Amino acid sequence: MSVTDKPADTAPGGDPSPPAQLRAGRDAPVGGQAVLEGVMMRGIRTWAVAVRKPSAEQLATHREGLDPEEAAEGEIAVTVEPLDSWLRRHRLLRLPIVRGVVALGESLKVGFNALGISANAQLPEEEQEISGGMWAGTIVVSILLAVGLFFLIPVGVTSLIKDQLHSSFLFWLVEGLLRTAIFLGYLLALSRLRDLRRVFEYHGAEHKTISCFESGTPLTPANAERFSRLHPRCGTTFLLLVMVVAIFVFAPIGLPAWYWLLLTRIVGVPLIAGISFELIKLSGRQRHRRWVRAIMWPGIQLQYLTTREPDRAQLAVAIAALNAVLEAEPDLLTADARSLIGVEVVA
Repeated sequence: MSVTDKPADTAPGGDPSPPAQLRAGRDAPVGGQAVLEGVMMRGIRTWAVAVRKPSAEQLATHREGLDPEEAAEGEIAVTVEPLDSWLRRHRLLRLPIVRGVVALGESLKVGFNALGISANAQLPEEEQEISGGMWAGTIVVSILLAVGLFFLIPVGVTSLIKDQLHSSFLFWLVEGLLRTAIFLGYLLALSRLRDLRRVFEYHGAEHKTISCFESGTPLTPANAERFSRLHPRCGTTFLLLVMVVAIFVFAPIGLPAWYWLLLTRIVGVPLIAGISFELIKLSGRQRHRRWVRAIMWPGIQLQYLTTREPDRAQLAVAIAALNAVLEAEPDLLTADARSLIGVEVVA
């Protein structure tokens, strides 16, 4: 297993991050997600959530939950759940492109379940009432908002000036640039929300822990701290790929009537997600190739907006989640290629 020394990470604008110089040299079948005061990790057959709960003193003081900027100071609670992947049930679901759509849908389900567990963990036991139905509704609303914001609004706004553009090429270019600009503005706005600071720190802890594991280094907070908070399989990088891939997928459609334009932007989302998924998997396997690093560089730089440097207490939470998965799946690193087909590995 190789570990590569890198110069100190420097965020856009020249702000250096703490000395996390190491990057893993390979991919492991492990993914994850930051949640409220914790981290979700997933393998092939298991997912686990580790959450730092508020202390008794904090719960007594904050009956309705901690302030989003306040660190929980209690014990780490770990929840382990089996993962019966849809991709292992049907061969057709493991076809390229299709497997990406299915895996991403599966990841949304696991991710929102993990968020529900972490949210409940921040409340007193007698007040833990966030239901699965509430989170299901949140998933539907989130998807509708994302499609509207990143696909329908750009094509709708560009349609207003369609007659002035006089070209399907210019329409395609303006729409793509507008979609990407909206996405970048959205990320920038999120990065400035103080309420999300600790979530971004746990996002960094998740990346560092996965990289530490991928390098074969023992999982300790001190070891994980040495790794970069940036990871080539991050969901932030994936979303930027979606914006770019959309430009090329919609290019051949030309300039049909407005209602056909809107319909193609809705119907095309699964195809775009599937293609982007294949590209992110390829980049993880070929991360040492110069052309891959060049293509993925913009998406990796965006992670400076969605990650922050974690402390060792946060790294301990991420490690607890990954250790719970490894305890259930001790053969995770030695699994054969067939068992990994279609496994969602976005970090």
